[in-house]
Amino acid sequence: MSEQDSTATTHGLLAGKKVVVTGGAGLLGRGFCHSIATHGGVVVVADRDFVAASRIAEDLNSTKEECAAACALDITDAESVSALISFIEERFGGADALVNNAYPRNANYGRAVEDVAYRDFCENLSLHLGGYFLMMQQFSLFFRRRGGGCIVNMGSIYGTLPPRFSVYEGTPMTMPVEYAAIKAGVLQLTRYFAQCFKKDGVRVNSLSPGGIRDRQPESFMEAYASFCGKKGMLEPSDIEGALVFLLSDASRYVTGQNFIVDDGFSL
Repeated sequence: MSEQDSTATTHGLLAGKKVVVTGGAGLLGRGFCHSIATHGGVVVVADRDFVAASRIAEDLNSTKEECAAACALDITDAESVSALISFIEERFGGADALVNNAYPRNANYGRAVEDVAYRDFCENLSLHLGGYFLMMQQFSLFFRRRGGGCIVNMGSIYGTLPPRFSVYEGTPMTMPVEYAAIKAGVLQLTRYFAQCFKKDGVRVNSLSPGGIRDRQPESFMEAYASFCGKKGMLEPSDIEGALVFLLSDASRYVTGQNFIVDDGFSL
């Protein structure tokens, strides 16, 4: 690690902050955990895949001792959430922030709207939006007891605007109807909890990225990019700066807001 990286780790925007990242072993979560540690924070990598979460924590600790820990978590299970809170209290004496980033869904998620069964629609909303609600509820109460804290919920541009179905033409992909309902719900829950807990020093914001590059067909990438500025589809690292800002004291008076990072796709 370079001298510059070492300085950033010790004196960064998140120095001394303990941050929980759900879905911490996933595509976005891995980068989030690394960025939090790089900016001086201590990160709890919380994921259903404990082996993968442990591997990420070990990698982070190999560059800076005691900057990460892993914990198994199912965001749809109240006992699992309670166990996570107990773990961070015992291990770190508490936490300062939560990144609500997990992405639970069932095996039938992502079908064309005419093929979505009612049961699958309800189950996916329960898993994802319901899980986010449970995490927000329990961590808001936890932060209230501690005198304050910060929650960042992962939203999406498709929680704010209708689908652009044209970008999916000629591919097997679509914009899932469940996703639209879930992410719109996440944004409203963000405002609800921000209003409910603002007098308790609990800040709640959402971060809504545009599309994230993940081996999509080239035709889709080109069609998507036609609505953007110079970047088009984003890399996970492209949204990490916004996350660090929302977790840091630089945003200490920001609550109930939705930050969009999409290279202009939603304009």
